[in-house]
Amino acid sequence: MRVLLLTHAFNSLSQRLFVELRQRGFELSVEFDINDETSIEAVALFRPDLIVAPFLKRAIPESIWANHVCLVVHPGIRGDRGPSALDWAILNGESSWGVTLLQANAEMDAGDIWASVEFPLRAASKASIYRHEVTEAAVSVVLDALECWRHGSVVPEPLDYSHPAVRGRLRPLLRQSDRRIDWQRDDTATVLRKIRSGDGVPGVLDRLCGRDCFLYDAHPAAGLSGAPGELLARSGPAVARATVDGSVWIGHLRERQGSHPFKLPAVQVLRQESAGLPEIAGYPEIEYRERSGVGYLRFAFYNGAMSSVQCERLLEAYRQACRGSARVIVLLGGPDFWSNGLHLNVIEAAASAADCSWENINAINDLAREIITSNRQITISALQGNAGAGGVFLARAADLVWARDGVILNPHYKDMGNLYGSEYWTYLLPGRVGEARAQRITQGRLPMGSLEARELGLVDACFGGSNEGFVAEVEREAERLAADPGLQRRLREKAQHRAEDERRKPLAAYRQAELERMQRNFYGFDPSYHVARYNFVYKVPKSRTPITIARHRDKRKLPE
Repeated sequence: MRVLLLTHAFNSLSQRLFVELRQRGFELSVEFDINDETSIEAVALFRPDLIVAPFLKRAIPESIWANHVCLVVHPGIRGDRGPSALDWAILNGESSWGVTLLQANAEMDAGDIWASVEFPLRAASKASIYRHEVTEAAVSVVLDALECWRHGSVVPEPLDYSHPAVRGRLRPLLRQSDRRIDWQRDDTATVLRKIRSGDGVPGVLDRLCGRDCFLYDAHPAAGLSGAPGELLARSGPAVARATVDGSVWIGHLRERQGSHPFKLPAVQVLRQESAGLPEIAGYPEIEYRERSGVGYLRFAFYNGAMSSVQCERLLEAYRQACRGSARVIVLLGGPDFWSNGLHLNVIEAAASAADCSWENINAINDLAREIITSNRQITISALQGNAGAGGVFLARAADLVWARDGVILNPHYKDMGNLYGSEYWTYLLPGRVGEARAQRITQGRLPMGSLEARELGLVDACFGGSNEGFVAEVEREAERLAADPGLQRRLREKAQHRAEDERRKPLAAYRQAELERMQRNFYGFDPSYHVARYNFVYKVPKSRTPITIARHRDKRKLPE
């Protein structure tokens, strides 16, 4: 059965569906919905049995939906229509929300309903809810629909607003005026809802220190208060701003105009204004706790990006953890991402992007080396969120890698201008999975699910569908390991193995060879990395679908 994914971009949901459908044996291809012509051409080339649209920003051309079954994933409950479904749900404080799978027709979001699933709407950003609840619900309804389609048991329901189960309605595009914060009147809960409803796109436009900025990455700032709208403190990348009944941390800003109109840490955008603020703990970026012989190091970096400063902070936190009494250290990452490696936005804003890139990769390498060489504890990378590029190989620096079911990994660098990559991957990967699998992992340029990663040896175990279930099982297994009488023997074997590896070839030699290739990426005559980074940071639209996922455009793989 041939399925075409027609999507605006290869986002987290599209990638998850891609992985799930490939895993189940569907013949699959992807086309970016750039314009009518390219979409129509893709359908003609691939000749799909069914078209699934997980993420669209415009209507499917009539010549496609009138001749093919096209299933559209809408991030809203039955009857909800419009381009700002999840935004409105968060802004209005809905207690539950859902995903509806409908068949495309002449009216946007008004086609026959194939399936719908609802879920509790937690207090979180739009981006986080989309990556978790929306994605899980979408995968469920799409897989069920395809199974019904295979067996000819589909009975779509026309949209009927008189039906009691249909409680959604048509809503307009949510405007900045709908989200505007009134710092003299809005309480903390209201400010959080407004910012979260626009995180990560388009953000909430506000006036801050005399500049127009879009606000992102908001969290409660417990124990802080002041004159409404006043900046109170700084913590990590964030600044605290007073509300009428407390304050909020704002982690990231995007200037509406200026030399760097993309998301950056708030303290970097407000460099002068934040310099005089008291620096305190509070913003939930790096946290550490110990229980029953296990240390849990959580690092929730926004969008998984790790700047040099963040790597240095995390390195110091890791060293402190190693000096403690924990016998096992769990590197938890954050709920949305474990790590995506280099902080490309910070690099793009630097005076010298090449120098900043070099500093950033060395900072990540310092952290990876510390994890690889620590012999007093067993280390576990526990991936509750997705990971990409250098973040995947940083995770592999630990003794064990456990991943949540549903996590998506992108263990390759090449799409970022043919970056070679570092993080000691040339030592870590072949030693774990062998040379052939290492080539497959790093050269494939395809997203990978946790099951495939386990089969290849990239991760050691995968379990726990929800974040809560995964973390609970990680805690049980890590504490069981910490109490194991054989732990000391295991640590001795670990130290012996590391010493033998060092005698055969020092870690410094792997790092030097990797960085020689990275230096050419950063400072060489080929500008591919710098062009790719610019396009990524400035969200330059794709002009074509990469042939790695557009099977129908690879002449060697066209259906017969």
